[in-house]
Amino acid sequence: MRRYGKHTDEDDIRSRPNRKGNRPRTNIRPKHEDAAEGMVLTVDRGRLTCLVEDRTILAMKARELGRKAAVVGDRVALVGDLSGGKDTLARIVRIEDRSSVLRRTADDDDPFERVVVANADQLAIVTALADPEPRPRLIDRCLVAAYDGGLTPLLVMTKSDLAPPDKLLELYGDLDIPYVVTSRGELETGDAAQRVQEHLDGKITAFVGHSGVGKTTLVNALVPVDRRRTTGHVNAVTGRGRHTTTSALALPLADDGGWVIDTPGVRSFGLAHIDPSRVIHAFPDLEPGTVNCPRACSHDEPDCALDEWVAEGHADPARLYSLRRLLATRERTEGD
Repeated sequence: MRRYGKHTDEDDIRSRPNRKGNRPRTNIRPKHEDAAEGMVLTVDRGRLTCLVEDRTILAMKARELGRKAAVVGDRVALVGDLSGGKDTLARIVRIEDRSSVLRRTADDDDPFERVVVANADQLAIVTALADPEPRPRLIDRCLVAAYDGGLTPLLVMTKSDLAPPDKLLELYGDLDIPYVVTSRGELETGDAAQRVQEHLDGKITAFVGHSGVGKTTLVNALVPVDRRRTTGHVNAVTGRGRHTTTSALALPLADDGGWVIDTPGVRSFGLAHIDPSRVIHAFPDLEPGTVNCPRACSHDEPDCALDEWVAEGHADPARLYSLRRLLATRERTEGD
């Protein structure tokens, strides 16, 4: 048996040959300081279409990222073939910190949250005034998700030629949410798109809504150069629309006016991941009144300090009602 002294030569040490012929594993990961910056436009079965400068590039996620997934809107760092040519594939090696995140779960009992969109500035909640009927509880849930994720909400009401918007506007008037009312005729003339466009300039806006409300039709009107998908119809028996959008896609507005992100139609919007304590941040007129609240106050209980704060005239009672209606939305079904 061979014994080694204190001053052995490196060449004297036996090493087991690497049968695969590749480099040994290491915990040191490359920094990729020369990686190019890009934005994820869409994700399809593990392949991500990214925009790098003025080129669209197909990429895959590097193994070193583990289970961390990139979503539409993510700012990423890419290496490899960045030419954008046919049959080329780049590699995403880093996902940058997100400024905002829109999340949802399948239902309120599902512990697994799904990130829908990253880095959006605002959330356009699209709802039809008729055919199909508005679903206020779904709107409430989208509002809670927007406030929790750091997005500014925008309410877009379609099909005003079938029903007036007054009832819905009365329900959300106290929340001071910017809104746009459109009709089917205005979509054909382009007037609707022009008025919606005024709220989108210079921003990244995610569009969300249940099937059949005209969300993709509106996106097509905003981005006429790239008609992203066919539009669907509403079932006359069930009153539900058919999914025409199967994956989220980011599209640039004309003249560098911002981005719109069309998302698949939703029939439910779970909020299992939402921390109710963060929703109060969307009510700056009420937030100072929570200073004297009991620890871990839900802001919807007998000892909540907001009742006295509002009674003293510091805020409008309608605003407190709106806050509590949103906080309670997890306990109600979306069709109520």
